[in-house]
Amino acid sequence: MLRVLENPLYYLENFQGVLNWISERYADLLSIEETQFIAQFAQLPQASRALFVRLVMRKGCLFRTSKLNYPEIGDTRAAALPLLATGWVVADPAIDIATLFELLLKAELQQVFALAGPLKAARKTEQLAALCERHPGEQPFSAWYPASNDVLYSICNQPLCDRLRLIYFGNYHQDWSEFVLSDLGVYQYEKVEFSPASRGFRTRQDIAHYEVLHQCRERFNDALVPASPDQVLQELAALAPVTDNAWLASRRDKLQFQIAQQLEKSQDWPAAYRAYADCRYPGARARAIRVLEKDEQPGAAYERLAIALQAPESEAERQLLLRMAPRLRRKLGHAKQSATPAAPVERIDLLLPFPQESCHVEGVVQQHLMRQDTPVYYVENTLINSLFGLLCWQAIFKAIPGAFFHPFHRGPADLHSADFHARRLDDFATCLAQLDNGDYRASMRATHAAKAGIVSPFVSWQVLDGELLELALACIPARHLKKAFERILLDIKSNRTGFPDLIQFWPAERRYRMIEVKGPGDRLQDNQQRWIAYCAQHAMPVTVCYLQWSQAVAA
Repeated sequence: MLRVLENPLYYLENFQGVLNWISERYADLLSIEETQFIAQFAQLPQASRALFVRLVMRKGCLFRTSKLNYPEIGDTRAAALPLLATGWVVADPAIDIATLFELLLKAELQQVFALAGPLKAARKTEQLAALCERHPGEQPFSAWYPASNDVLYSICNQPLCDRLRLIYFGNYHQDWSEFVLSDLGVYQYEKVEFSPASRGFRTRQDIAHYEVLHQCRERFNDALVPASPDQVLQELAALAPVTDNAWLASRRDKLQFQIAQQLEKSQDWPAAYRAYADCRYPGARARAIRVLEKDEQPGAAYERLAIALQAPESEAERQLLLRMAPRLRRKLGHAKQSATPAAPVERIDLLLPFPQESCHVEGVVQQHLMRQDTPVYYVENTLINSLFGLLCWQAIFKAIPGAFFHPFHRGPADLHSADFHARRLDDFATCLAQLDNGDYRASMRATHAAKAGIVSPFVSWQVLDGELLELALACIPARHLKKAFERILLDIKSNRTGFPDLIQFWPAERRYRMIEVKGPGDRLQDNQQRWIAYCAQHAMPVTVCYLQWSQAVAA
């Protein structure tokens, strides 16, 4: 494929590529209308196809010919004629005055309405408000503005094109710009072999379900007129019995969890509890118990908490449950239970001058520690995740059904699914085995060289340069990497975050330590506490540094 700047019809080529991809992989799911559109599109003249794609990729559905100047298309009006014949585009549609105001410049509005006095100098919004009552109906653009030589076009099948984009990408947030950004090298994607089973949508019903979910989410998040939570929950409940697509079910559960959160914020305890209790999204069970506690039902909350503690869904849930348990036991008059002592964690207390230049507390501590002539990097959630991504690249990007269904995935679609690891169990075992036999260093170096710059859900290329990689491989023992990687795989969504801010290396001694920095008044977050406790449990060197500003400078 020619690069974008060398191929003036790059967008047409990309659009046709999408249609070809859909025809090859989703032919059995397409409606008659969609199938006819794909076939008819290929028969149009090149200029007409190019103009149509230009319209599809622009914002809105109304376009003036004066704004459609494309050298590779030529005469816009001539190119539009076949599109008018198909009915995909309509010329001179009827519009209301508000739409007219969006299309015209202020000087053009003056020609149309011959405004005088203060109204002539007023803002467009004020002019529109003054004229609305006098012009309540719709009429063709040419009737509004007969002095103009412009033709207004309206694209009629934008919803169909959006649906085809949905079928291709499996979502509505990715659009045609993905092709351009990829061709320009802004993003590079891993090349995955797509099997016939690698489809986001398996049935036409899956497509319909996604569209319902999207509409529910849009209405619930509408800032002006949000849909009532009860109404949206009823629609989601209607989808549950007929949604056997795990990927779609996960999206449904996530939306239900967000609605339950909103109900909890509004202190509608009964509705919030029902929404959480009927939701399979991670964290919903613990929130349901917390809502019962807020609703002054400690008995019911403690009963459910005891059941949940027998088999916590994750470390995050266990942490929340153990935090609630003492409160509930106290409310119920139960005897106080002794807490399990946490593994000791090294602590550093620093008293440093407030920096003259703007600098985060992590940067202040980093500069202080580097005076010890040891390399210190600000890595937070990037380094260990990146090393994991390098070692397990083949497992992460394995082309299994439901993981990849178009060439622009930043990671597998099921990355946060509960069975992500289980579906690739042997592949991850093979990758982690390299930490036991010593092959991991060569493997990571090879992946770092071969995949540099390719988008990954784990590797932060802007952080992990060759120098940092070599320091990590030299100073972090394989057993520590294995423990960290095993924990990531236990709960990818939760355990990709919470890592300490800094890492300090002693290359000559082949050792390291991770450092979590807390400034004045700052406290450890839950996910940070879990990682620090895990590191302490497995003798992985971790330190919490509490920074205070020296009194003389602070004054």
